[in-house]
Amino acid sequence: MSRVLLTGGTGYIGSHTAVSLLENGHDVVVIDNLVNSREDSIRAVEKLMNAKIPLYIGDLRDEELLERIFRENEIDAVIHFAGLKAVSESVYKPLEYYQNNLDSTLVLIREMLKNGVTRLVFSSSATVYDPANDPERVEGMPTGNCTCPYGWSKFMIEQIIRDCCHAYPQLSAIMLRYFNPVGAHPSGVIGENPQGIPNNLMPYIQQVAVGKLDHLNIFGNDYETKDGTCVRDYIHVCDLADAHVKAFDYLLKNDSCCLEINIGSGHGVSVMELVTAFEKANDMKLPYQFAPRRAGDLPIFFANADRARELLGFETHRSVEDMCRDAFNYQQKAQKQ
Repeated sequence: MSRVLLTGGTGYIGSHTAVSLLENGHDVVVIDNLVNSREDSIRAVEKLMNAKIPLYIGDLRDEELLERIFRENEIDAVIHFAGLKAVSESVYKPLEYYQNNLDSTLVLIREMLKNGVTRLVFSSSATVYDPANDPERVEGMPTGNCTCPYGWSKFMIEQIIRDCCHAYPQLSAIMLRYFNPVGAHPSGVIGENPQGIPNNLMPYIQQVAVGKLDHLNIFGNDYETKDGTCVRDYIHVCDLADAHVKAFDYLLKNDSCCLEINIGSGHGVSVMELVTAFEKANDMKLPYQFAPRRAGDLPIFFANADRARELLGFETHRSVEDMCRDAFNYQQKAQKQ
């Protein structure tokens, strides 16, 4: 049995990864400042899994707090989710994004090395890829030319991790480049429920489905795609959580590695296809209207998932309809609370 520290572990992906780690026999410790998440999510995981999860509420940049966490828990690895993550907000608050996301990573790695913790899984993003790349994103393609400070912060952190792995051979890291996580745990006790009007498509659909918003705006229907709407690679958040466990298992068996790995389904789904799947999965009709394109939206991109399959033995198992059904189940339960 191993013990894993989850930074930002009360968040959407962190809480689902806590479930997956516990299901696979590992222990979990969480640090989170609760800026964009709630303590309730970890309490829900504890109840779901009949487990006790130590939760430290505080800032990852607090070196004394990190030192205490490593002293009080025998940590075998860190999965690093913590960070500000709203793409549009990052454009208006670049200083906050760079300071928070970069400084927290620098403090974390320094404290890991001081305390002999040498395995790190980093929550990266497909936004690190140069938009000029072919739609099928493959590790090794050019990165950079990011469209927002959020993306640049992920790009910079990846470089920080590579440089640290080179300078400190005892450090091993895997950077997981997420595509579009959606859905929720089938129990409905944890999921994604952002405040206000969501930026991401699935939470937007969910809020329309429960009547919090009166219709869905689909931005652009004149792209050169199968139905004119943007195409993205969607992955069920529970599949994504399982990928972190696979990455951790890989680090347990392989020393001195530093890898970037795409985590996606390997195929694209259009906005209209996702809307249709949601309607079918939940036996309803969604009111929507077409709106002008949003600046910066690419017509199509999706993951090449070969490396995840070959190195980690990871493949997705949940369908688009599963994503839609589980997302709506969570939203309905959250609505009643």
